[in-house]
Amino acid sequence: MAKLYVTEYADVRANMGFEPKTANQAFTFTTTTQSNAFNANTNFIRVHTDAICSIEIGADPTATTDSKRMVAGQTEYFNVYPGHKIAAVTNT
Repeated sequence: MAKLYVTEYADVRANMGFEPKTANQAFTFTTTTQSNAFNANTNFIRVHTDAICSIEIGADPTATTDSKRMVAGQTEYFNVYPGHKIAAVTNT
């Protein structure tokens, strides 16, 4: 199963999360799957995937194969709203 790793940060410095982090979460996906809601202090996330996938971020996101695509082993950073979620789906 594919897994998406999400690290949440309350503060950003020079486009990097300022440690210590506010939370970690990881979830497996094949069909579109949502994370837990981001922590109330989370404004920035680091996302790493171990498989090719597409992602969406929002209050109630649904990832499709037309969403942002990530390759296996890719890491990205996103500014987010507290309480929002990230969704992932397997892609090719």
